[in-house]
Amino acid sequence: MGFLWYLTIRIGGALATVAVGSFLIFLIMKLAPGDPALAVLGESATPETIAAYHKEFGLDEPILVQFGIWAKMVLQGDLGKSIALAGKFPIKDLLATRLPITLFIGMYGLVIAVVISLIAGTAAALRHGKLTDTVATSIAVLGISMPDFWFSYVLILAFALSLDWFPSYGFTAPGESWIGAFHSGFLPALAIAAPMAGVFARILRASLLETARREYVTAARSYGFAAPFVFVHYVFRNAVIPFVTVLGLQVRYLLGGVVIIERVFGISGMGSLMVDAAFARDYPVVQACALTFLVGVLFVNLLVDIVCALLDPRRTR
Repeated sequence: MGFLWYLTIRIGGALATVAVGSFLIFLIMKLAPGDPALAVLGESATPETIAAYHKEFGLDEPILVQFGIWAKMVLQGDLGKSIALAGKFPIKDLLATRLPITLFIGMYGLVIAVVISLIAGTAAALRHGKLTDTVATSIAVLGISMPDFWFSYVLILAFALSLDWFPSYGFTAPGESWIGAFHSGFLPALAIAAPMAGVFARILRASLLETARREYVTAARSYGFAAPFVFVHYVFRNAVIPFVTVLGLQVRYLLGGVVIIERVFGISGMGSLMVDAAFARDYPVVQACALTFLVGVLFVNLLVDIVCALLDPRRTR
């Protein structure tokens, strides 16, 4: 019953955050400078033409009325239509083609970051104070300090232009070829993964070292359990809780990184769509992209909370 109550509270908080976040996203877009009518019709458009454009897309209504109409449509599963970027094309169809690409690149980068950090963080903790620890920690700090866009150009220069191992621009969608998707998406995913892997590795190392000094770990050793058994069942399982928590928090960085990386590598994902829509003052498209990112972050954070609650039942007592 404790876990169900905990889950209900977390879901309620997530829904409230979506409601507030949706309003803020809508308000910020309306307060942003620029007029989509001028972006579509041009600077030479007459006032009558601009007024007709505003009326057609409901831009002449008060902000609260516009938000009410938009929110009602979203609750019905209708994200509206593009008003500038892809004239009157359903936004739902735009997202259906772009979202899988962004999810693939993002998950690809996250998997790389988790694998690297698990190996580096565990090795650093087990070899604390030795050369392995120093090297792993130094690489982690280097990864954290490197801007992802700068690292992207380094990867392109080294592995695309010099060695010609990977393409420097463009992306093969998973629907066309999974092998091509993993190959063309490796450099973008690695650029996203590097800073996250540094953060994850440092958190895991610190958590492992702290947990290894706990009294219950000392007691387990005194019972004569083998060192690998103690590490897996008493140290690693408890140390991984902060690691999983930070992993969920870094999803926000992951989405921000995807927006930049997609522009660098010429990937037609959600990030590129959002940037293009912002320049075109296509409010509905930007709002739909931002709302999708918000829901994605909240869903991952909720999932992380559930995993942490299952790893540490004391949270739900």
